[in-house]
Amino acid sequence: MTERFNIGFMPLVDAALPILAHEHGFAEAEGLSLSFVRDVSWATVLDRLLYGQSDAAHLVAPLAIATALGRGRPAHAMAVPFVLGLNGNAITMSTALADAVHPGGGLGDPRRVGEGIARIVASGRRLRFGVVHRYSSHNYKLRYWLAECGVVPDRDVDIVVVPPPFAAEALGAGEVDGICVGEPWNSVAVDRGLGRIVLATAQIWRRGVEKVLALPTPRLEARRPAVEALIRAMRRAGEHFVDPANWETNAAILARREYLDGGADRIQRAISDRIVLAQGGAPEHFPDFMFQYREAANFPWISQAQWLHTQMIRWERMPFDAEEHERAARVFRPDVYRSALAEGDSPLPGASSKVEGAIVGPRQVGTQQGSICLESDQFFDGRTFDPDHPGEYLASLPPA
Repeated sequence: MTERFNIGFMPLVDAALPILAHEHGFAEAEGLSLSFVRDVSWATVLDRLLYGQSDAAHLVAPLAIATALGRGRPAHAMAVPFVLGLNGNAITMSTALADAVHPGGGLGDPRRVGEGIARIVASGRRLRFGVVHRYSSHNYKLRYWLAECGVVPDRDVDIVVVPPPFAAEALGAGEVDGICVGEPWNSVAVDRGLGRIVLATAQIWRRGVEKVLALPTPRLEARRPAVEALIRAMRRAGEHFVDPANWETNAAILARREYLDGGADRIQRAISDRIVLAQGGAPEHFPDFMFQYREAANFPWISQAQWLHTQMIRWERMPFDAEEHERAARVFRPDVYRSALAEGDSPLPGASSKVEGAIVGPRQVGTQQGSICLESDQFFDGRTFDPDHPGEYLASLPPA
C-alpha cells in the first residue's frame, strides 16, 4: 500500500531533498507518494502543517521549536527527525551600504564588516535589516553577529520580517538596507542590481542548522514507519544532489514552475557553491555554501536545537528556564533518524549532542554505524556552546 505525504515548502534551494526524492523515484522505491504545496511565507507553511492541509513541511528550524513552546500561539508538540541542510543563507546589502562597510571584492570579513556597521550606527544613522521570520536561524545568526561586533539589535538597528520571495523587492524599494535570506533570493537581488552579497551566514557559524523536515509529534508517532521511509528517500536524494554530475539536472528540476519557478542558472550556482556577489561579476567559489549530505549533515543534533533555544530566550530577554530548555531539545528527534537508517550503510553518530563550534579541523568521531569525519563548525568569534552548560553560555554573551 502506498503512503501519501503532502509536503509544504517555500521556494528555496534547500527545499531540494523531498522534491528530488519524488522526482528521481527514491520516494516511490520506499512505497511513498509525495505531493507538494508551495507558499510565500513561513507563517502560512506552519498554518497548513498544524491544521492538516499538509502532512510534513520544509521549515525554518527555530519555528518548530517556538511552536512546541507556545510562542505566539497555543503550543503544539513538534518533531524534527531530519535536517534538510546546513548553511545556505547570505547577507545581501544595498550597494551603498555594501560599499560603505566592504568596499573591496569578494566576501567580507565578518568582524570588519560588523565594525563598519557599528561605525555607521554610531554616527546616528539607523539601519534596517530584513529576515525571513522572527523564529528563524537567519534572525539569530544576524543578531549573534551584530551583537558580537558591538551593534545591539533593536536598540541600534531594526530587524523586520520579509518573506523570502519579497526580499529582493524590499531591498530594491529601500524598505530595508540589507536582507538575510536563503538562495535563490540573494542572487535575485544581485542579478537585478539591487544589492551585493557581503557575507555568507556560514561565515558566522560554519555548520549552522537551517531548514528541517517538521511535523506534529502525534502525526509522526501515528505514521512512524512512513516517516522513516521518507527519511531514507531524502537521504538518497541528498547523495544524488551533491554529485557534480547531477547539478545541472537537479537545478533544472528545482527551477520548474511548481517548485522555485525559474532561475536554473542561479539555482545551480548555489548547488555548486559558486556565488555571484555583485551584478555582472564572475561566480566565486565558497566551499560548503550549502551543505546537504556529508558529515551527517541531515542528523538532528540535539545540541543544535539547544543553541537555537539559547538565542530565542536571549533576544526575547527572558531568563533561562531549564524545563523549557529540555522541551526545546526534545523537538529534535535523532532517535527517529537512527531507526530509519539503522539497517543501511548511512553513518550514524554515536552521540546525539556535541559541543558546537569546537571543531577546528577534520575530526573523526565515534559512531553507531559507519565512519564520520567532521570538519570545522566554528563560530566567527571563536566561542563554543557546551550543551551541558547553557546558562553559563548565555551569561558569557554580549548583552542583548
